Amino acid sequence: MIKFVNVSKRYSGGKVALNDVSFHLAPGDMAFITGHSGAGKSSLLKLVPLIERSTRGEVLVDGTNLSCISRRHIPRLRRKFGLVFQDYNLLHDRTVYDNVALPLMISGMHYSETGRRVRAALDKVGLLDKERVYPITLSGGEQQRVGIARAVVNRPPVLLADEPTGNLDPELSKEIMELFHEFNQVGVTVLVATHDLDLIAKMNHRLLVLNDGRLMADGMTRDLL
Repeated sequence: MIKFVNVSKRYSGGKVALNDVSFHLAPGDMAFITGHSGAGKSSLLKLVPLIERSTRGEVLVDGTNLSCISRRHIPRLRRKFGLVFQDYNLLHDRTVYDNVALPLMISGMHYSETGRRVRAALDKVGLLDKERVYPITLSGGEQQRVGIARAVVNRPPVLLADEPTGNLDPELSKEIMELFHEFNQVGVTVLVATHDLDLIAKMNHRLLVLNDGRLMADGMTRDLL
């Protein structure tokens, strides 16, 4: 599903974010990426949906080399991914329903199918009764659940999350990670960047450890933490 082959990323100004990183995430896998602040976690995630491009090496998704994808084909590639961010990225002048429906509206889906999918996504994250309220009235944990519902409403095969629990307390963080686990259990490939070692130590999934842009370890959490 996702394959990195000797991938490096250097930003303008000379900063090296990733250095010769290689790994393979098979369809249906779930993995965490961890490391210190600035280790390269976010940069790695951004290469997968072509928010950024690698400087060297190959990034492949479903066997397609992303260096061969032109700018005009990037939107089609991104339909494969649901993206979840630390700061939620919600539209506060739109209702919860409208926030979750946004990807479907952009794709031109009929309103009846949009309504069915939005309510199914909200039900999955436990917020079906909040569809008509505005995000500003919700707690941080609820706002992140809205973000997750928006990420999965298009039924993407891959879910990418960048520090999704960074602004949440331990109990809410556990609930959010359990949601990712539930999506993985129904076949969604999940890749999560996080610094919360205590939390992921309780979930036995694959762990990629970055240090100064290099992949230092790749194994199961029970063996590495």
